[in-house]
Amino acid sequence: MFTKAMSVKIKLQSESRLRRQRRVRRHLKGSSHRPRLSVFRSNRYISAQIIDDAKSVTLASVSGLEATAAETKTKKTMSPAERAAWVGGRIAEKAKAKDIREVQFDRSGYRYHGLVAALAAAARQGGLKF
Repeated sequence: MFTKAMSVKIKLQSESRLRRQRRVRRHLKGSSHRPRLSVFRSNRYISAQIIDDAKSVTLASVSGLEATAAETKTKKTMSPAERAAWVGGRIAEKAKAKDIREVQFDRSGYRYHGLVAALAAAARQGGLKF
């Protein structure tokens, strides 16, 4: 049963995340030398983008939806944590291809826990420095 108290709690959580996101973005600015690695989580998927804020250009992006397409080819289902790690590994590969070694990690107000931490660990393993 969905009550009014539950909807108020959900609204407060999303407002808090947006407040944290705005506060962090004031200090994080991606440049050509060190772009920003931005993470977005939905209820179903996770995605990452490497952004050059000076030019307002997305240099590389990967979505968990692409991992789902890869799953159907191999007929192996991934857990959400495995999917996040796959996204982190792919974004590191794309960054290496564009000769990007260092990034600023922007977790977009999400806690550094669970899927966000799995994505970050896989990106580090792939060769990105935060």
